[in-house]
Amino acid sequence: MLTLHDRRILLCVSGSIAAYKAAELASHLAQAGAVIDVVMTESASRFVSALTFSSLTGRSAYQDMFDPPSDCPELHVELGRQAEVVVIAPATATTIARLAHGMADDLASLAALASQSPLVVAPAMDNLMWKSPATQANIAVLSGQGATIVGPCKGRLASGHIGLGRLADTEAILGAIGSALGRHGDLEGRKLVVSAGGTKEPIDPVRYVGNYSSGKMGHALAEAARDRGAEVVLITASSLGEPYGVRTVRVVRAEEMRRAIVGECQGADAILMAAAVADYRPASEAQEKMKRAQEERLILELERTPDVLEEVGRVGNLIKVGFAAESHDLLANAQEKMRIKRLDLLAANDVTEKGAGFGSDTNRILLLDSGGGQEELPMLSKYDAAQRILDRVVNLLRK
Repeated sequence: MLTLHDRRILLCVSGSIAAYKAAELASHLAQAGAVIDVVMTESASRFVSALTFSSLTGRSAYQDMFDPPSDCPELHVELGRQAEVVVIAPATATTIARLAHGMADDLASLAALASQSPLVVAPAMDNLMWKSPATQANIAVLSGQGATIVGPCKGRLASGHIGLGRLADTEAILGAIGSALGRHGDLEGRKLVVSAGGTKEPIDPVRYVGNYSSGKMGHALAEAARDRGAEVVLITASSLGEPYGVRTVRVVRAEEMRRAIVGECQGADAILMAAAVADYRPASEAQEKMKRAQEERLILELERTPDVLEEVGRVGNLIKVGFAAESHDLLANAQEKMRIKRLDLLAANDVTEKGAGFGSDTNRILLLDSGGGQEELPMLSKYDAAQRILDRVVNLLRK
């Protein structure tokens, strides 16, 4: 989850059946530590109450521009000025038109127009309304002004039709918020390549040699780098969803990952090799499913896969960050990998430790650097652990 401690977010909710999903978004933002001001249009209050949002955020939800609190005579201006990002979710065709043409006849549009902060717009409407030339023209205006447009998605609509018009998933909107807040971060202008997940080496059309890696650490690294302004390429063998704002390359085998990484590292500033690339693959792949035989044993011949880190290690001026998932002798094995792979930084973890193994949402990492330094991180969410790793990458890039 994003870390948004004390970040000021203005959430404007307009009148769509998808307004109930804005409550979920507000809940996630609150859990991430954000300070959330919610503004509702009159139509939005027909679908969800102000009490819902005030209960989720612990703050007042505003509706009427003619009834501001007595201690804040220019509420709309203050809401816009204080916000670090303005989020319109859901954004109806009417609200999009107001914003595109500078109309300010309700509290939501007033506050949005008074803000100089990034604008994130998540449309939700009938598919025919979305395809309307007027709506598309208004979206083009907002995009041209620098607004981030998230969605809409294709699916079943309130009308019963299937089409483009559903509000984007909460995860995508959160990703857009993180990206907007970090667009001028300390990795702005940098290209980072991140690998994730465990590769699968086929035995036959239905079986493979693999490992337990979920890809969560690599995906967290990609999201954290995006939230610091980097151009991120995620090369993943995981089944996890594609992070918003991250160019994602899907691979399956170690050789596919090697080709993708070598190609993307050209012109990159750093490679963070969080993937668990299979060390071995079947020497031959059966073209049809292997049937169970009468023999008690099956001997499978394996051969080495390419060493991706060693190959990219020959690319000049590339910061190389490796990962070591160990089950014993953590420090000794990590130091040996650091030396052999000629890494700038290595993140090692004991996968047998509860909360730090494959598939968990947390990790406890030992960081080693090429100068012999060591840093033990406490148990952290993988996103927070990723941020600590990126702190070190930023320092390496500055040097």
